[in-house]
Amino acid sequence: MMLNKSQTEKYKEKLEKEKASLLGELKAGSSSTDFGGDIDGSDEETDETEEIGNRVGVDQVLRNRIVDIETTLEKIKKGTFGVCEHCHGDISNDVLDVIPSSRLCKNCKK
Repeated sequence: MMLNKSQTEKYKEKLEKEKASLLGELKAGSSSTDFGGDIDGSDEETDETEEIGNRVGVDQVLRNRIVDIETTLEKIKKGTFGVCEHCHGDISNDVLDVIPSSRLCKNCKK
């Protein structure tokens, strides 16, 4: 079951929209925290330090997802989108509808 051009374009648009959203989220999260502004608020400093630590983790997850999307968009350009990286069979639409950047077909995911 090869994907037709219309189906591929639909997935490409979905991926590009998700990438733009993730980039926006990454940018919004990079706004500076008031770290070090208060010399009398050690609890506040602790909270800010924890917030920054959490944000670093979230940012890494977002960056990883963006890389997955970019890899999938490259596959679309090369004509290898929708092909399982393990068995080289087709990835079904029901899998791609949920996760367009899926690298494996349903059988190989098991």
